[in-house]
This record gives sequence, structure tokens and C-alpha cells, in this order.
Amino acid sequence: MTKPSYADPLDLPCGVQLKNRFGKSAMTEALAHADDAPNQAHQKLYERWSHGGMALQVTGNVMVDKRYLERPGNVVVQDEGVLAALQDWAHAAKSGGSQIWMQISHPGRQCPIVVNTRPLSPSAEKLRILGLFGKPKAMTADDIEMAIQRYAKTAELAKKAGFDGVQIHSAHGYLISQFLSPITNQRADEWGGSLENRARFLRRVYAATRDAVGPGFPIAVKLNSSDFQKGGFTIEDSCQVARWLEEDGIDLIELSGGTYEQMSFVNGTTEELRDSTIKREAYFLEYAREVRAAVRVPLMVTGGFRSRAAMERAIAEDGIDMIGLARPLCVQPDAVNGLLDGSLDTIGIEEDGLVIGRGRFGVNAKNWFIKLVNAVSRVEYFAWQMTRMSRGQAPQTSARNSAVGTFFWYLNRTTLMGLRRKFVRGS
Repeated sequence: MTKPSYADPLDLPCGVQLKNRFGKSAMTEALAHADDAPNQAHQKLYERWSHGGMALQVTGNVMVDKRYLERPGNVVVQDEGVLAALQDWAHAAKSGGSQIWMQISHPGRQCPIVVNTRPLSPSAEKLRILGLFGKPKAMTADDIEMAIQRYAKTAELAKKAGFDGVQIHSAHGYLISQFLSPITNQRADEWGGSLENRARFLRRVYAATRDAVGPGFPIAVKLNSSDFQKGGFTIEDSCQVARWLEEDGIDLIELSGGTYEQMSFVNGTTEELRDSTIKREAYFLEYAREVRAAVRVPLMVTGGFRSRAAMERAIAEDGIDMIGLARPLCVQPDAVNGLLDGSLDTIGIEEDGLVIGRGRFGVNAKNWFIKLVNAVSRVEYFAWQMTRMSRGQAPQTSARNSAVGTFFWYLNRTTLMGLRRKFVRGS
């Protein structure tokens, strides 16, 4: 029997086919202006990626509620006022032959204070990072029902605008992930307590979204393999939630991990912490193997893939259906073409130059503040490359960055964008 290849098409349960097994995973672009709408910058960026060879592009966080953003610069889709701009974005993103799926999201408590001082969350558990986030309000039953309908409405508008699918963001500590984790969900009603109750919000969001878009439209879920926090969402929990999603009819599960308090999606998992000279690859593959054993639904794994050999093994031997790529595509937008034609054996850049230093100041730092600065620096380096491509410029590949400078640049930029947004919107 011939082993599957990353060049093979993938048939989804809904009947849609992806032309190969490569997907661009979501990354926050922060390109929207004060009106929260997509613009020509989004069009140029995603048009560039569309010619890169991947079957699928997933957008960065698209917010379902203008009151709560992951960061200023997010696109917000909650009514038809942005429909024309969405159509232009979708058209550009598909111009090179890839599909474009919208990632729909709500930050919950991971909403910066410059956007909203009292965000919503399942419980009033504050995110304690440098005073950048306010104490959340525990959601009422009405808040929960309204949020469910907002996800569905955003998905409906995405389909109407010409997007090919949606991905419900249920990972990285955002709202749905907060419901799933016993650390952030301490409710005693039908939405908290047992895993079944904690997963109820996600399953209701999926059901409402499916009702809004119909049976033939792809719906994916981005799910944590684990929070990597003591007492949090575990791999066993993830496997069970995946089983329920499969029963409900999900088309694709993308596996990742971590939260703002434990940024495994940036730095890798605890188990992957090694000497910086050792190549770290496929952060979540071990966890994906466990989920693979639990479900048959198509799985996409994102985080750390850099070599063609590792990607080939993941598809041919580990039962993974799609390779998710993110940061490498910010510096090598044509990387997938190179992997498919055999001209590239490795992709991406060495990231040791994007952090404060080496040793205890490097990629494997233990101190929480150093880890935070390093994580923000790496994220913002690649965000800058997205900005360059959105202006029609080539990305930089120098792999050199002033981590501390970038960290404070991020704080200043986020604050200024948030204040400008409040001034323009009058809110």
C-alpha cells in the first residue's frame, strides 16, 4: 500500500478537497485600521501567499465582537458593513490557487487593557502579565448565548463574502480555550465543572456555526493539545474533545498548545526544551499521535516544522493529514513550492538571533519576564515581515533583532493603535 504524501490531495468530511497537505496557519497580521476592516494590505499579503503553493490559507484572528480584540489591528466581522472589503480580501487570497478560511475568534480575558478594561471570561480569573490585561467579568448566561450567535454570524458573513471555510479558534488561551480549561473556568453551572460541561460552549459554537453555513462548507477547530499548565487542559481532555467534535461532524482539527501564560505555540513545549544547538521540530507531534489514535477526523499539526524529512514522516508514518506552517512563510512565502518540487530540504531561519541573548537569556530561558520578552520579540519580528509583504516589499531574512527594543516597540505600538481606535470610534 502506497504511503500518503504531502503532495496528495485531502478529502474533507464535508466533501471539499484540498489540493495538497500544506496549510498556512493563522498569524495575527495587525493590519486593520481604526475601522477594524480588512484593506489593501490584507489583499497584498494574502495574494502573495496564494502563489506560494499551499492548499490552504487560514487568516489571522478575525474578531466576532468589536468590543473585544486580541490586539488593535484585528479585523472585526460582525455585520455586513465590511462585506465588500471581505470580498476583495477573499478574491485576492484565492487568486493563486489556494483556499482561504477565516479564523473566527474571541479573546475572552486575553483582551489588552487598551482595548477593554473589563473583558469577558467564563470566570473572573485575571491574566497576570505586566498589568496589560484587566480583570475580566464572569459571563452571564445571556453573554454566553450572545457570543455563540456572534461566532455563527461571522461565519455566515465569511461564506457570503467568498471565503472557502472557517476555523473556530479554541486554542492558545482565547475564550473557547478558557471555557475548556479548569484554571480559567471555575463555573458551577452547566458551562463548568466536568469536561462535558466545559466543552459545551465549543460544541454549541460549532453547532450554531454549522447551522449558519450549511453542510457543505468546511468548519475546522484549532484545539490545544494541552495548556502545559498544572491543573489545566490536558492531552487526555484534548482527545475526548476531539472525539466529541468528530461525532458532531467537524471537518478538520488543527492541534497546537499553550496560552499567553505558557507560550508553547511560540517557544515549543516543556519537553522540547533542549540546548539551543539542537534543532527542535514539530512541537506538538507527540501529542498529535495520541489524538490520531482517538479519532479519524483529518488532523493538521502546526508548530516547529522546518525540514522536509520531518514533514514527510509526519504524513507517511504518524497519520497526520496536514502540515501547518506559519513563521517560515513570513520569510519564505514560496517555501511550499520549494518543498513540493524538491528544491528545499529545510525552511525558515535560525531564531537564536531574535531573542535577548544566549544561555539563560536565550530561547530556553526560565525567567518568566525573559521568556515573555523573547516570545514577543520573535512574534513581532515575523509580524514585521508580514507588514513588509503587505506593502509589496520582500521579507527580511537577517534573523537579527533587538529583543528588548522590539518588546517596547510592541507595547508602544499596541497602545497607540488602541488609543487611535478609541478616538476614531468614540468608544
